[in-house]
Amino acid sequence: MQLRIFTEPQQGATYSDILAVAKATEDLGFDAFFRSDHYLGMGTDGLPGPTDAWTTLAGLARETSRIRLGTLVTPVTFRHPGVLAIQVAQVDEMSGGRVELGLGAGWFEREHAAYGIPFPAKRFGLLTEQLEVVSGLWGTPLGERFDYAGEHYMLTDSPALPKPVQRSPLDASRAGVPIIVGGSGPSRTPALAARFAAEYNQSFPAFEDVEPRLERVRQACADAGRDPESLVLSVALVLAVGRTDDELARRAAAIGREAAELREHGLAGSPQEVVDRLSWLAGLGITRVYLQTLDLHDLDHLALVADEVAPHV
Repeated sequence: MQLRIFTEPQQGATYSDILAVAKATEDLGFDAFFRSDHYLGMGTDGLPGPTDAWTTLAGLARETSRIRLGTLVTPVTFRHPGVLAIQVAQVDEMSGGRVELGLGAGWFEREHAAYGIPFPAKRFGLLTEQLEVVSGLWGTPLGERFDYAGEHYMLTDSPALPKPVQRSPLDASRAGVPIIVGGSGPSRTPALAARFAAEYNQSFPAFEDVEPRLERVRQACADAGRDPESLVLSVALVLAVGRTDDELARRAAAIGREAAELREHGLAGSPQEVVDRLSWLAGLGITRVYLQTLDLHDLDHLALVADEVAPHV
């Protein structure tokens, strides 16, 4: 099972804070460093203020050498798909082909109001068209042009440049970055994942919901004529691990949570408890887990997971 570190810098972090976690992620042997794409803290003052996700990842692309880098997830409301395709392809080149793009409809209306970003009531159509545009731009052969006429976006005579370093996981003859699609929707989201994604992600699901959602996305793949085994299945869950109850309680308190609640909803408890939960997820077909790390200054937390959890999964 691949373990990925997933951070929420909008809660209060500088680039230096983020870089320290990314370097620890690489040094400790984790698979990837991911971050949220938000501009406003939630339940916090967010000091010193937000960092832009793709600006941050561009910096990390030059300051790391092995780990995968990406967003979970970039809202379609933040960037025009043509601009996003350029940004992601550029960071992919800067990293030597280590970038992945999580793309979602967006949900946090207050951050849009705070920074003057339009927040339309209906966004699923935007998500569908952005997936079509981004993958279409990357996949257009060199020397050919890309045109697109949708309800929300129109591109005319585009040279469809630059290209990512990577090849599309869905069509190795074309350039492309792995795309992550996720959500709790029962039909439209699985259908989009089956059509566009290299990975289907469930973020913070109730444990009893994990298997039914997996069944739906596998059926969506079958309906689309795609081998369900070609789709990576992942979850993102909050992380809180302690060798003792006191250590666990301290880590829970540091992120404003209770140990009992974290055990019920996340990857929390002793190292063995977390190993057991990860093993259960693996039995359902999950092969990749994003460890939501909220205290970015507790690098010993990551070391504990690397030493006493990762070797057993």
